[in-house]
Amino acid sequence: MRVKPLFVIISTLSLFLAVVLIYPSPPVAPSKSSDSTSAKSDIWSVQRIVEWRPCKWWLQSHLTPLPAKSNGFIRVDCYGGLNQMRRDFCDGVGIARLLNATLVLPKFEVAAYWNESSGFSDVFDADYFITQMNGFVNVVKELPPEISSKEPHRVDCSKRKGQFDYIESVLPSLLKYHYVSITPAMSQRRDRYPKYAKAALCQACYRALKLTESLEKKANKLLEAIPKPFLSLHLRFEPDMVAYSQCQYSGLSPTSMKALEAARGDDRKPWTGEAARIWRNRGKCPLTPNETAFILQALSIPKNTNIYLAAGDGLMEIEGLTSIYSNVVTKSALLSGEDFETMHGNTKAALDYYVSINSDSYMATYFGNMDKMVAAMRAFEGLYKTLFLSRRAFAEFTSRGLEGKLLMEALWKAHKDDFIKGRGSALSDCFSDLRC
Repeated sequence: MRVKPLFVIISTLSLFLAVVLIYPSPPVAPSKSSDSTSAKSDIWSVQRIVEWRPCKWWLQSHLTPLPAKSNGFIRVDCYGGLNQMRRDFCDGVGIARLLNATLVLPKFEVAAYWNESSGFSDVFDADYFITQMNGFVNVVKELPPEISSKEPHRVDCSKRKGQFDYIESVLPSLLKYHYVSITPAMSQRRDRYPKYAKAALCQACYRALKLTESLEKKANKLLEAIPKPFLSLHLRFEPDMVAYSQCQYSGLSPTSMKALEAARGDDRKPWTGEAARIWRNRGKCPLTPNETAFILQALSIPKNTNIYLAAGDGLMEIEGLTSIYSNVVTKSALLSGEDFETMHGNTKAALDYYVSINSDSYMATYFGNMDKMVAAMRAFEGLYKTLFLSRRAFAEFTSRGLEGKLLMEALWKAHKDDFIKGRGSALSDCFSDLRC
């Protein structure tokens, strides 16, 4: 009889169909070609393997009680732009705690750099700072009468490195004069600080420095005026910045060349020949707005992206960016003329900082003081769409002769690797990619 074989065949087919329906096949793995510039989402769609977070040891408790008696008063004298002064002041807070000193509100030496006279309390809420630092370090607005009439004893910290130098070289002056002023050394070793001094530094930088009420109100007004969602782009291509880099550029407009030559003067002549090539390949040359636009395209940032330009006055060759990315806005265009014209350099920089830490995404063409501060604050707030455009990668690839699609693919891979690893996205003193 043929009934049994037919029954077996039908039963087997039924079982096979049941298995297929109950256990669907696994998803097809993405093709390797999905990494090409023509078939991918933007850089923010890449999954990161590292996320920097603030360390719990300074967030959750005061590690060591403050000593009953202070060794004296320390004033931090800060120079340069706003974010450089902020960095120096945060370092000074750590030093004050290290030396068991009472901190005096800092002196902002800004006139020479910004041609203005705004001080610490013109930018930051002093009362809020003092409250937030309670338990971390003692802070005073005013000195006691027996000291207030004196100028502080100036201690040169330009060659001081690490905890032991400050203790051995600054503490004796503090004990002798009871009131000293310092500017922290850029090369200091914070990793040698005890945790209570690091905690004071971290608390100062990321929790205690808040804009004044009036300045924060203006910053919020600016933030609300920016079309959403938006990318904050910190673009550095001002004449003094380019002159300082000593890099050569071809194809700049006559206006830009005139401004650049004036900024260079006699002591900042650009490198030439092989030295210029080596210098550029080391990533020392600022990206032009046109180069920046090219990298943004390589990272698949849509051309209709809303971009807030966080930049200083006098930015050169901006048409190289706006001819490709047309939705670019600036604080000078969004704020009323009266609001903008009465603002000093520090307060303008504070607006850029505030907008950048609250932006949907942030990119920078440089890794300067503002960029480090913004990246760290964004990590503190859990905002990880932060990336530094690689001058070194762009120079290296173009020196090899890469251009067009090949250059875009190389730039995509270099920046993707940086973004995946969270490279440069936060400061190691107060943050970690591990549980700390």
